[in-house]
Amino acid sequence: MWKWEAEGSAKGVIVMIHGAMEHHGRYKWLSQMWRSSGYHVIMGDLPGQGMTTRAFRGHIESFDQYLYEVRGWIEEAYSYSLPVFLLGHSMGGLVAIRLLQEEELDLAGVILSSPCLGLALHPSKLMNALSRGLNITFPKLKIDAGLTPELATRNDDIKESDLNDSLFVTKVSVRWYRELLNAMKEAFEEIPEFEDLPLLVMQGGDDKIVDKRLVRDWFNYNLCSEKQFKEWPGLYHEIFNEPEREDVFRYALGFVENRLRALGYIMQ
Repeated sequence: MWKWEAEGSAKGVIVMIHGAMEHHGRYKWLSQMWRSSGYHVIMGDLPGQGMTTRAFRGHIESFDQYLYEVRGWIEEAYSYSLPVFLLGHSMGGLVAIRLLQEEELDLAGVILSSPCLGLALHPSKLMNALSRGLNITFPKLKIDAGLTPELATRNDDIKESDLNDSLFVTKVSVRWYRELLNAMKEAFEEIPEFEDLPLLVMQGGDDKIVDKRLVRDWFNYNLCSEKQFKEWPGLYHEIFNEPEREDVFRYALGFVENRLRALGYIMQ
């Protein structure tokens, strides 16, 4: 877990959850944007990714490992005695959803960035069928993740950096894949259990990794009393890395600061 404190007086804390295959180091720009806007940032690497060593890279035994890890980051955020917001990207958004379906947390709001609620790219039907048996007999067997920087963003600088990033996970275990599918299924089955919190869902309009139709479906069925959906036309999956990312950040910042005004932390 890493903590970066706000420049000047802090208004709140942003707990960020990265997506599949990646790590916290890819969020330097976004972290700095939050810090310069007056927010502490807390983030870590999920088990089996980034700089973690406690789990086989690209492998988890259970999706609950992610929930347990992020719960610790949120507990650390509480130590600042400031409003806490949870921001999850892609699989990190799915982690946030499952966590908030399992328990109630003291959060001022939630931001989901292209949450992984359905895949745009699917393994073959044969591979999917085989994975069921392999999950029992050879759960750590590695398969190619099939994700490339070109699918994630139109930002050439980010793509070049990703190609030289030794911390990127390129292969995942059969168990990881089955746990991801199960978590997506549970995210829909347990929609009524999602904590009633102010919710912002943002989605890339030309996402080539996540099925945006399923993201919209989940949002429409969600029962939160205060929620908003923003689709960014033409943007790929990683909306906070796209050439238009400053616009995306300003929109997310507006959501956070509107919440703080409602709570009386920022004067009208």
